[in-house]
Amino acid sequence: MNIRHLSYGSTLLALVGLAVFPFPAASQQPDNPVPKQTASLSGPNAQSGQQTSTSPASSPIRLTLEDALDRARKNSVPFQAAQTDAALARQDRYQAGAALLPSVTYNNQALYTQGASAAFTNQTGFPVRFIANNAVHEYISQANVHESIDVAGVAGFRRASAAAAVARARAEIASRGLVVTVVQTYYAVAAAQQKLETARKGTDEGDNFLKLTQELEKGGEVAHSDVIKADLQAQERRRQFQEAQLALLNARLDFAVLIFPDFNDNFEVADDLHATITMPTLAEVQQRAAKENPDVRAALEGVKAAGYEVSVARAGYLPSLGLDYWYGIDAPNFGVNFPAKVNGQSLSNLGSSASATLNIPIWNWGATQSRVKQAELRRTQTQRELSLTQRKLLAEIQSLYAEADTALNELAGLSRSAELAAESLRLTILRYKGGEATVLEVVDAQTTNALSNAAYQDGAVRYRVALANLQTLTGVLTAP
Repeated sequence: MNIRHLSYGSTLLALVGLAVFPFPAASQQPDNPVPKQTASLSGPNAQSGQQTSTSPASSPIRLTLEDALDRARKNSVPFQAAQTDAALARQDRYQAGAALLPSVTYNNQALYTQGASAAFTNQTGFPVRFIANNAVHEYISQANVHESIDVAGVAGFRRASAAAAVARARAEIASRGLVVTVVQTYYAVAAAQQKLETARKGTDEGDNFLKLTQELEKGGEVAHSDVIKADLQAQERRRQFQEAQLALLNARLDFAVLIFPDFNDNFEVADDLHATITMPTLAEVQQRAAKENPDVRAALEGVKAAGYEVSVARAGYLPSLGLDYWYGIDAPNFGVNFPAKVNGQSLSNLGSSASATLNIPIWNWGATQSRVKQAELRRTQTQRELSLTQRKLLAEIQSLYAEADTALNELAGLSRSAELAAESLRLTILRYKGGEATVLEVVDAQTTNALSNAAYQDGAVRYRVALANLQTLTGVLTAP
């Protein structure tokens, strides 16, 4: 009797357990929910579902495009290298100019020479063994003013001036190239944020559609194949969401490396990706490019520098003049006056002298001619490079402007396509609920919606980068 009551009690407990904890059906959604965002999509915590991070101690830095450009100019190593090269070239020019001016030095020297015997002195008149020296003890303390006059020095200064201009132009090229890089990475982050939001919505739509098919299957309105197709689509949307999270993370890391010196990822970018920007006219681009293009300016200054290099080489055929003036002492004692007095008066050791030296080149086995030939070859090559740069400028004006114009024209169509795709998805789901559309139509509408939104974000980035490429020619970045 007790055993029967125990059996009935066990059966009753099992039935209650089944009612409270039912087994999941085979067609229900699997246990891998999409991780929810706990922070702003533009904040530093927009990471993949597999990663966890603590909330930052301080609020994120909000960056505009101008802020990013200012920070990148301070932290970009290639840009700072170009600025350093320009500063070095300025110092080279200063040194070349200083070499044309007189130099002043003060020379101090003490000489000891072995004294000669009395017989040697009586015969030769020299009190020392080495007749080049004047006394056993000789002290020289003189100021010297030296000046060299030659054509090579003047041509070298002009060459250094042209080289400094080339370095400045290349620094400007680096600055404009940095703008393109910053614009590309900045709006890559903004686009990745938009894509992540779109992927999140797509994931929600996939889950909702899966639930809808399951409910319709229970009511006998659709086949189980619709549930399977919806489940596959939901799984695909979850994978796309995770890929969007990874893409945003990588975009933020690339941007942080570019603009921060200490790798700070606690930032957010201003969402102006789709702000309206008026594109300059072709005539404005051509006018500014003709005046402000650093590539052409660098090529022109390179030709000038090469021409002055030829002048420096040809100066080897010409004489050079050296002028020197000395003032001080050259005496057997180190002092302003001679130790002994004559008729009670001191004899001054101070004196002056001057010299002029004219160096006339005669023969060096053709070395000067070889240097001239080298310089002429370099000048010819720089002239070719200038011609190529000018032709490339004309082509780039047409190409980059056409790229920006095409991107702008397509952007309006991409925006319209994204709106139509969203509306088409909404209507298709309504038709599916009414039994007028198939599951394949819904899946196709979901895919089209995701692709249209991604294309719209990529088109906006393309237009911004195209405008940044135009500023490499004009020096003016068109911003909202």
